[in-house]
Amino acid sequence: MSWNSAVDSDRVVGTPVRQVLLKVHSRCNLACDYCYVYQHVDQTWRSRPKVMSRPVVEMAARRIAEHARRHELARITVIFHGGEPLLAGPDLLDHAARVLRATVPASTAVDLRIQTNGVLLDEAFLDMFAEHDIRVGVSLDGPAVANDRHRVFAGGQGSHRAVARALRRLHQERHRHLYGGILCTVNLENDPIEVYRSLLAFHPPRLDFLLPHGNWTTPPPGRRTDTTDAPYADWLVRIFDDWYATRPQRTGIRLFESIVDLLLGGRSGSEVVGLSPSDLITVETDGAIEQGDALKTTEEGMAATGLHVASASFDEAIEQPGISARQSGLAGLAPSCRSCLIVRVCGGGLYAHRYRAGNGFDNPSVYCPDLTRLILHIRARLNAELSALRRPGAD
Repeated sequence: MSWNSAVDSDRVVGTPVRQVLLKVHSRCNLACDYCYVYQHVDQTWRSRPKVMSRPVVEMAARRIAEHARRHELARITVIFHGGEPLLAGPDLLDHAARVLRATVPASTAVDLRIQTNGVLLDEAFLDMFAEHDIRVGVSLDGPAVANDRHRVFAGGQGSHRAVARALRRLHQERHRHLYGGILCTVNLENDPIEVYRSLLAFHPPRLDFLLPHGNWTTPPPGRRTDTTDAPYADWLVRIFDDWYATRPQRTGIRLFESIVDLLLGGRSGSEVVGLSPSDLITVETDGAIEQGDALKTTEEGMAATGLHVASASFDEAIEQPGISARQSGLAGLAPSCRSCLIVRVCGGGLYAHRYRAGNGFDNPSVYCPDLTRLILHIRARLNAELSALRRPGAD
């Protein structure tokens, strides 16, 4: 492993945890062939319990409460995750929600969420989520022909029909307040406008387009590392132009909004861009404290901290070299990134996407050409609009 420990005035030390991924189930009922948990180098999921036990839930809740109290956090987000978190069953999820709300001090708002493939999402789950105010994010990669290229059951059947049924339930008036949005993994084989418009048909309050996890050693599909071609930017730019030209926008798109905010001097809402320090911790089904799952695509054990909720606090976790590196801002980037004119917007890209065997994370993102083209395109659109507004007689 290689951690960049450079320090300068941009370094942020000990940023508190504000997001906790609670891995309530370590297995999945789909067999997506691009899955960063099951299909990459880190296979530690095989040795972990399938379901998080109630004692581990309670220990994790105490650690979250301890951290919130110590740092006087106004809000903390807890995301029930997997694998497929609905496999944990309604009883465990109900227990986890009750314990978290009862344990975290009243001075800290607990924002509960769940990220699911939607296959098992039924009225009973939604009623329970309504009781605990748990917002639901669903993963879907577009229309059936697009989604079912990769998001399939173990027998090869596509998952689109089941997920579409779940999204229609979420859009019902009685459940609409729980609808967090749709997460879509970019696939260059799919037409971006068809994907975008098919997702809009489910009326999502937000969309998030996820770049497939990859790095310099194991590049993502279609991303050649010996060229400056930008196929992922080309794909995303088509959606951006359609989205941006529609006023008002029919949904929020986190990546685009984050880039716009950064270009206008604001902050990013996405770990993919910007220099904001990472504030996320993962708790695995066995209680192990880990970094983000994307690191599982780099080396076996790269996400591990060696800590456990039974014996270590989140403050001890954020002192670990791996987490410290992800909180070091400009200082933690490769030299070529630090001298780049758009570094405060790009931020070097997602940490895991910088990995190369031999020198760790001291590299630009494997998506550097794509991020550059996308950011410059969005900047040009913003500048053109601002220039038009400054012209005499402009509305």
